[in-house]
Amino acid sequence: MFRTVRDALVREKWRAIPMTIGAVCLTSLFQIVQNTSWGFQVVQDLGSVKAADPFWLALLRTPLSLFVPALDLPVWGALAQILLVFGIAEICIGWWRTLVIGYVATLAGTTYARIGLALGPEHPFGLPVSDRIINDTGPSAAVVGLAIYVCWRYRAYLTGALVILVMIGEVMVKNNLAGKEHLAAIAAVMAVCVVRAQWGAAHAPVPLAQRPPP
Repeated sequence: MFRTVRDALVREKWRAIPMTIGAVCLTSLFQIVQNTSWGFQVVQDLGSVKAADPFWLALLRTPLSLFVPALDLPVWGALAQILLVFGIAEICIGWWRTLVIGYVATLAGTTYARIGLALGPEHPFGLPVSDRIINDTGPSAAVVGLAIYVCWRYRAYLTGALVILVMIGEVMVKNNLAGKEHLAAIAAVMAVCVVRAQWGAAHAPVPLAQRPPP
């Protein structure tokens, strides 16, 4: 993975990650706009997703919700995550796969929030009613999902396991909606990895020595 990223950056420099640069710029723009007197509600209407919203509205807002930074976290953290993880993913798996996996992870978190509320606070995977008005995680669920997928594609299993352990530790230390949405994103991306692995095994060419005689 390191060689792939290094070679691409040495050869093409910033031209190797145009989608990532666009994502950083879009996130920066949303941050600037949502901190103005007139722009907060505009950003909320375009890309803010809550469990209280109708699911169809959440689906419409999900594409832009990837780039709306969390209100309670410093924006430089979100920008650094996007630049690093989106950039590595764009180089390693291409820009369109990066967006697809990012959206799968984000949508998994959004869907989990509704399931968690239905289960209730007494269930181990449930959520309190107060979480229905909390914004979804923004870029972080996509970042976690992409990290897991790229680690799987490049067989960096130790790094992937560390990411999972850190996310589990986050939930144990701070049992909030964002942490559980990260775990939902990991579960969804791991399911994608299993499906991809099985599909690849089923469509792998049969070695010549193992082919039946004509």
